[in-house]
Amino acid sequence: MLEPWRTGKVIRIEDETSSTRRFWIEIPEVGQFDFLPGQFITLDLPIHEQKNKRWRSYSIASAPDGTNVVELVIVLLEGGAGTNYLFNEVNVGSELLLRGPQGKFTLPETIDKDIFLICTGTGIAPFRSMIQYVNAHKVPHQDIHIVFGCRTLSDALYLNELKELQAKESQFFYHPVFSREAEVGHGMYKGYVHQVYELLTQENKQPARFYLCGWKNMVDEAKQRIIAMGYDKKDIHLELYG
Repeated sequence: MLEPWRTGKVIRIEDETSSTRRFWIEIPEVGQFDFLPGQFITLDLPIHEQKNKRWRSYSIASAPDGTNVVELVIVLLEGGAGTNYLFNEVNVGSELLLRGPQGKFTLPETIDKDIFLICTGTGIAPFRSMIQYVNAHKVPHQDIHIVFGCRTLSDALYLNELKELQAKESQFFYHPVFSREAEVGHGMYKGYVHQVYELLTQENKQPARFYLCGWKNMVDEAKQRIIAMGYDKKDIHLELYG
């Protein structure tokens, strides 16, 4: 059953990069907003007369923490009615109609295989929620790899946070990949996400689950490549953007 529509209040906004922005939304009518890491909420924005053309869904980038506040990280899309409204019309104190949580793009109850979280751009949002939750609650797990692709170092979302987590969590590995950087630092890659997860699985061919989040072209290609490496399609989980 779908959750009811609720009114959320924007309590904080920060620029993460030149084209992405973080929004913290409080849902005052509930004392605690319960969701599973990886789920999303849908916003009903005043951008069209038809309901289905007003709805925009965004993965929750924060982990459930017992409060009624969630964080979204959103990229400004050229010509995008929804993101242009959020970037140009929404301020701290603005109210947004929302519904959720929704979705089944979540971790298994028992993490008994290595996990590869493969994403591009703001597709990192559900994975940040998962990683934060696993770390905060000390959930037992096998190795977890985030393979995150973007154009340049300045586009890297949550870069320092994820590097710090990798430094203190022995079974968490962060692999940023940049398609338009001439030089990259230690632990970073030039190119695209596909070469990185292929390299990692070749080095240590363990049973694994793959979670893919991002634009359709990346997700489709990754699914084909992972199956070609000999993994079962049952071990591939998808969340498409756009």
